[in-house]
Formats: sequence, structure tokens, C-alpha cells
Amino acid sequence: MSNKAPRPRREDFRRSYTLGTRWGDHDSYGHVQNVVYYSFFDSAITQFLVEQGTLDIDNSPVIGLIVESSCTFFSSITFPDQVTIGLRIAHLGNSSARYELGVFRNGESEASALGYVVYVYVDRASNKPVAIPQLVRDELLTLVD
Repeated sequence: MSNKAPRPRREDFRRSYTLGTRWGDHDSYGHVQNVVYYSFFDSAITQFLVEQGTLDIDNSPVIGLIVESSCTFFSSITFPDQVTIGLRIAHLGNSSARYELGVFRNGESEASALGYVVYVYVDRASNKPVAIPQLVRDELLTLVD
């Protein structure tokens, strides 16, 4: 699993979250399945938003919906590895944010994978795009690269 794209380093990210892999995360080839990386991304972003008090999962009137995502893989992760998900904002628009996420295996300094997720913020009731609320924007700005 190699890619010619540069491998980000831990220090390239503003915030990080550590998660454990689970027995069922890997496939018959012995590496964590691709879909699990997207779960890592979603968990890190949601944890950040909840910790900052900008997302009440059940009641926030404005929510972020994923409209685009991608992942580039550099090296394998397997069970029982610990992964650290680095988090930063690469672009902050009026109603959207592009999160970039580095996946780091155990204590390694270079990313095993690099992904991005684009959220569009919408009114929960109408599902129509809205400006990112100022409280959310202020917290997202702490992640801007």
C-alpha cells in the first residue's frame, strides 16, 4: 500500500483523538477494512463538535451533512492497533467545511492514511443549506490549517 502523495505527519494536525481497532474491523487479508476509516473520520469530527458544545446530536437546529469524502491509503492498520486521528480544517466556507484527517498507527509519526470529509451545514427541519452558526464557525477556526 503505497502512494506517491506526501505522507502527513502528526504535527500537521491541530487536534487528535485516539481510538482502538476492534477484532471485526479487519478483513481476511489482515488489514482494517476501508469503510472503517470513514467511521474513524466521523467519530473524530463528531467528538470534536460535541466536546466544543457546538453539536447537540438530538436538538441542534443546524447540523452538518457529509456531501463528499475520500481516503488515500499509505500503509496497513490491523487489530489490535491503536489509531490516532489528526483533525484540521483545509477550507471553511459560508455553509461548508472541508475537514482533513490523518490516521496514525500506534506511535508512528507518518500517516497510514489521509482523508477528507466535506460537511454542508443545513437547517435540520428543512434540510436546506444555511450559514455555519457563529459559535460553530469560531470552533472550526481553531482547526484551520
